[in-house]
Amino acid sequence: MMECAPCKWLKEKRESRQLVLVVVCVALLLDNMLFTVVVPIIPSFLYEKELKNASVTTTELHSPISAYNSSVLFNASLHDSPTNSSNKCEKKKHTLHSENVQVGLLFASKAIVQLLVNPLVGLITNRFGFDAPLFAGFVILFLSTLMFAFSGSYALLFVARSIQGIGSSFSSVAGLGLLASVYMDDFERGQAMGIALTGLAVGVLAGAPFGSVMYEFVGRSSPFLVLAALALLDGALQLCILRPSKFSPTTAAPTPYHELLRDPYILVAAACLWIANMAVGMLEPTLPIWMMETMCSPDWQLGIAFLPASVAYLICTNLFGILSHKMGRWLCSMLGMIVVGGGLLCVPLARNIYGLIGPNAAIGIALGMVDSSIMPIMGYLVDLRHTSVYGGIYAICDTALCLGFAVGPSLAGVIASNIGFSWLMVIIGIINILFSPLCILLRNPPAKEEKVAILTQECAMQTKTYMTQTNGPDLILSDHSDDEYNSTVSRKKGTSH
Repeated sequence: MMECAPCKWLKEKRESRQLVLVVVCVALLLDNMLFTVVVPIIPSFLYEKELKNASVTTTELHSPISAYNSSVLFNASLHDSPTNSSNKCEKKKHTLHSENVQVGLLFASKAIVQLLVNPLVGLITNRFGFDAPLFAGFVILFLSTLMFAFSGSYALLFVARSIQGIGSSFSSVAGLGLLASVYMDDFERGQAMGIALTGLAVGVLAGAPFGSVMYEFVGRSSPFLVLAALALLDGALQLCILRPSKFSPTTAAPTPYHELLRDPYILVAAACLWIANMAVGMLEPTLPIWMMETMCSPDWQLGIAFLPASVAYLICTNLFGILSHKMGRWLCSMLGMIVVGGGLLCVPLARNIYGLIGPNAAIGIALGMVDSSIMPIMGYLVDLRHTSVYGGIYAICDTALCLGFAVGPSLAGVIASNIGFSWLMVIIGIINILFSPLCILLRNPPAKEEKVAILTQECAMQTKTYMTQTNGPDLILSDHSDDEYNSTVSRKKGTSH
């Protein structure tokens, strides 16, 4: 009996590294769409809830006629005419200023939970492989998305955001570790990481504008319901390509966390990710509030303001995934941190949404340079100085990102409330610029003594490859037959000793 064409195609593609890259890319896209879609929604939602609570209090204290008037005033406050917009902005300022800490904590909760879960997920992937944790991440993110759609209080939103952190940990660590184990050539790995980060960038790009427009014209639950439907499609794709029911334990003993964290080169690379992304983590909860205070921006503009940064990040993750290998990933990271600092210093100079285009685009370009360089550097450092098992190193990598998005919003709300948004941008901008010279340490990291004999050329970051790769068949990830391929690579290393 002849096999149907779609089944034959699926069987062939199931054994392809490229389709695995698509699965990881889609998983990161949905994770980051959910991550950013709430950025423009939460400040406006909390403000409207505050107004509604004030209206209810007034209703309880007055007669039915006064209650009707209070309801009319509440609706008018949400839909003021242009002539009253300046008065509306003045009335908003006190409420919005007090929201900084509340919004910052809500945004940070996801990163804090993810930070705590990452080491556990790294151990799980080292023990059981990447397929099952990646699928678990989809399930948890789907549940979190539904909870966002139907939550009507700050407490439930906080819980939903925290649950999202668990799902993000599984998706990010398992996805990046899977790519590092499949793409073993340094140049190919950099390209694959750049494409995967494109999915992340598209999620960041689409999330905030999509959330603000849907919230303004359709309703608060609508963006989350659309994301839940997309998450179901992602789960179906994972079931077709991967086999979450099968475990694939690694053959080599992974390097312990404490040993990885004692490596100064890994610490420098992780700190680059932390500090650069902390800048964006500080910008996300405070910029919409600052825009509402100083520019009287409508709801749809709060997400559109992040569009230049997202577009620039989308382009640069692909571009510098290739260019950083040629120009030196250490140099690309250093220049990226300097540009992040300069962009942050220029943000408070904007007087309208158009003035934010240049600084935000510069921040997006710079963050794309840093992320697309550091991600492959992490895998390279493990191959060069430790055991080539990637669950632990990408758990550390994701932890660095989470530190940025946990410490960033938490401190941003407090700093912006006490000394102002402008000083917040100056402080984090200068920190990025001052740290950037440490990237020089990543220029030519030395190999561990036991690795020296394995490598056949000088271990510089500009090397074309760091590991022998055969032209054998594609890895069959569904049956995890890559164990045989890895043992072949190990035997080749042994003969070169």
